Amino acid sequence: MIEKQKKFRNSRKQKQGIVVSDKMDKTIVVSEVRKVKHRYYEKSIVRKKKYMVHDEKNVSKNGDKVSIMEMRPISKKKCWRLVSILEKSK
Repeated sequence: MIEKQKKFRNSRKQKQGIVVSDKMDKTIVVSEVRKVKHRYYEKSIVRKKKYMVHDEKNVSKNGDKVSIMEMRPISKKKCWRLVSILEKSK
């Protein structure tokens, strides 16, 4: 049973994005940008999505590139947590 739990934990979704807002306490907003091709016209389209991310120690700032991981819901909109800061803003 323990092995099943470990597999489940490791299969959680991970994404990368840029911190857009850090004004809230222990929460940041991360914007993920991805390019997809149109099904018919095959032109590349930019898709953006924002995620509310739990940042326990308030370490990330605006412009940082971060890695986030899915977790259980903490609040209505917040179900992601900060894994690491990949690149600090200048």
